[in-house]
Amino acid sequence: MQFWKLNKVPLLLTFVSLFLYWCFAYDLIRTDYIKLVSLYSLLWLVFVILLKFTKNNIRFLTVIAFLSRAIFILAIPNLSQDFYRFIWDGRMILEGFNPYLYTPESFIQSGDLPVKQAEALYAGMGELNGSHFTNYPPVNQLCFIIANLFSKHSILGTVIGLRLIIILADLGIFFYGKRLLKQLNIPVKNIFWYLLNPFIIIELTGNLHFEGVMIFFLIWSLYLLHLGKWKWAAIVFALSVSVKLIPLLFLPLVFWFFIKKSETTRKGIMCLIGFYSIIGISTLILFAPFFSLDFVNNYSKTVGLWFQNFEFNASIYYLFREIGYWFRGYNEIKIIGKILPLIVFLFVVAIALCKKNFNIRVLISNMLLVFTIYLFLSTTIHPWYLATLVILCVYTNYRYPIVWSFMIILSYLAYLNINKADKSENLWIISIEYIMVYAFFVWEVFIKKEKPTKIS
Repeated sequence: MQFWKLNKVPLLLTFVSLFLYWCFAYDLIRTDYIKLVSLYSLLWLVFVILLKFTKNNIRFLTVIAFLSRAIFILAIPNLSQDFYRFIWDGRMILEGFNPYLYTPESFIQSGDLPVKQAEALYAGMGELNGSHFTNYPPVNQLCFIIANLFSKHSILGTVIGLRLIIILADLGIFFYGKRLLKQLNIPVKNIFWYLLNPFIIIELTGNLHFEGVMIFFLIWSLYLLHLGKWKWAAIVFALSVSVKLIPLLFLPLVFWFFIKKSETTRKGIMCLIGFYSIIGISTLILFAPFFSLDFVNNYSKTVGLWFQNFEFNASIYYLFREIGYWFRGYNEIKIIGKILPLIVFLFVVAIALCKKNFNIRVLISNMLLVFTIYLFLSTTIHPWYLATLVILCVYTNYRYPIVWSFMIILSYLAYLNINKADKSENLWIISIEYIMVYAFFVWEVFIKKEKPTKIS
């Protein structure tokens, strides 16, 4: 009774939160937009109040975070169909096929079905996904293999395997993320902006996106780098790259970190070259089992599609697209899709050379800024892409990624048009999302500016 009296509000909030997650996991259809936004908003309200009432009760918040994830264990994702491709790739490898050399569509059209439940998996992933070669790196493929070992004949069984891997990755993020916060004298409770965030729980554990596994290796690598164990940090960084390619964007930023941390400039340059070399060699070793000329051709084409063919929930790109319509009368994605990555590359190099990242705190802040600009300039922004922003902001005083992780739910309403025959995105809804995000970004970065993170 005494425990109940002391913790009545947090416990009630926990029960409400778990019930809402259950509704989200088992009683929600993606096209029920009112219910989708209502559940998401209520979960966010409970999340914010919980953080306020529990204050520094790390153990209690940790239990809630992983209980919330456990709710989804038996749920089939209802906001994303990518997991069908994950299962397909894993089963292909177990059957002895190289998944980078074949499209699911080619097997379906030929009638030669290489894996169990092939037709159901193809129908689930959709024609767009099934007509392209896979773009998931080798460590991600390893996760698909392990998940399929749980069940080669049941989609739900494999989903459970995928989900357990992602939950274990979040446990690793908590372990190393908390240690890094302590090392940097930042309040440990900051980790719950990520760990207890409804967006993270729903998009990663719920919808089975592997950004969480990539983030686990990235945070572990940063922790090792902070301790001066840069060789091990490089190996772990390569594992992160081999889940998702995104960490490659951060490599130029470590230039000054090695130069300033070393006794001499020459030694710093040698360590930097060593760091890059270990990452490169480790990544090549991980890709080696799948290597062939066809693999290189297929993989490069598939990655290129994201810049020059696909467009979804973009911001600056849509403005450039409209300008193209005015002057040329048609979509300029083939041209703009080549220019925007070049702008991102030049920005990364400029930050790497001009901002001297001589400690992990500064390095992470610049990683946050660089990845933000990358997303602002991208042609395609799926919700789960924001997970990296959320974890990086934990180590800064910037909170615009948290705002964005709330507003991103609007991207699921992008095709909510009055005219149901109109399959284009509703740009009014996207505008609401980005007006809020850009306003908060400008206020924090250019008006408020970051102050030194408070010491716990």
